[in-house]
Amino acid sequence: MKGEKFSFRKRLKSFGYAFNGLKVMFAEGHNSRIHLVAAILAVLLGCFLKLSYQEWAIISIVIGAVFSAELFNSAIENLSDHLAPEKHENIKKVKDLAAAAVLVCAITAVAVACFVFLPKIWELFEKV
Repeated sequence: MKGEKFSFRKRLKSFGYAFNGLKVMFAEGHNSRIHLVAAILAVLLGCFLKLSYQEWAIISIVIGAVFSAELFNSAIENLSDHLAPEKHENIKKVKDLAAAAVLVCAITAVAVACFVFLPKIWELFEKV
């Protein structure tokens, strides 16, 4: 890449690779579909509760973090399976650590959702 001239065509092609990665994640990753449903529900609830710009920013960041962690986890799992298709204790450890990263992001997202949504939901019930 060094010394190569900038090309819009190549940059657009790289977006195609990235979108293909998203397609692979949702096609092969069962947990990513669960995260997608949770993200859609969060967005719908956010629209219903009329979140502020700051609240939308926070919700967007945690949704992005969960999907990013899921993508890294999938990449690590695929690479590990390719390099060592047989059972290997160190590969298991690497895959477990990557899965734990997704879990930490998901738990953080749930905590953030509670901080953002619960006061607004509580407020709705107080009006009833």
